[in-house]
Amino acid sequence: MLEIGVLVSGRGSNLEAVLKSIEKGMVRNARVAVVISNDPNARALRVARRHGAKAVALDDAGDSRETYGAKLAQVLMKNGVEPGRGLVLLAGFMKILPESFVGLYEGRMMNIHPALLPAFPGLRAQKQALDHGVKVAGCTVHFVVPEVDAGPIILQKAVPVQDGDDEESLSARILRQEHRLYPLAVKLFAEGRIRIDGRVVRRQA
Repeated sequence: MLEIGVLVSGRGSNLEAVLKSIEKGMVRNARVAVVISNDPNARALRVARRHGAKAVALDDAGDSRETYGAKLAQVLMKNGVEPGRGLVLLAGFMKILPESFVGLYEGRMMNIHPALLPAFPGLRAQKQALDHGVKVAGCTVHFVVPEVDAGPIILQKAVPVQDGDDEESLSARILRQEHRLYPLAVKLFAEGRIRIDGRVVRRQA
């Protein structure tokens, strides 16, 4: 059984997509062992509880990045998400993690980003795409490395930019694809069908 820990800060829509994929049997031999948020009022915690997952509010107020990373690791391991065995998902987690934490879960931590990386990393990627006048935007699931949005790419999905799109409308269409892409990445990982080869993620049939 793959034990999954999910780090969240907001509404939890990608978390819910992963939880539903497990409940429906799309992702097998995996379970969300714990959901952790740095915001005690995050809707994502309510989403977790509604689906029967353990929800933990871990306030980061006053903590250094290193201290908070150590606290996260402690909660994850206490709930069975062990380095080298578990999987950590970032789902709208609005904190930059320390290198020590990223190293602990190297090759076993994923993030989803609303752009076709390496284009438009960081915040408000959809606005960045519109400001650059691109014709195709999208989303990316990637492994997490110390540099923001720079890890090996697992899956991507293109989303055409439509005439008249604003940040809200483009974000909504990208989000619908995120909800399909993230569970698929988790499924592939749980089945042992992806491996990292340098900068490239190889997918097995």
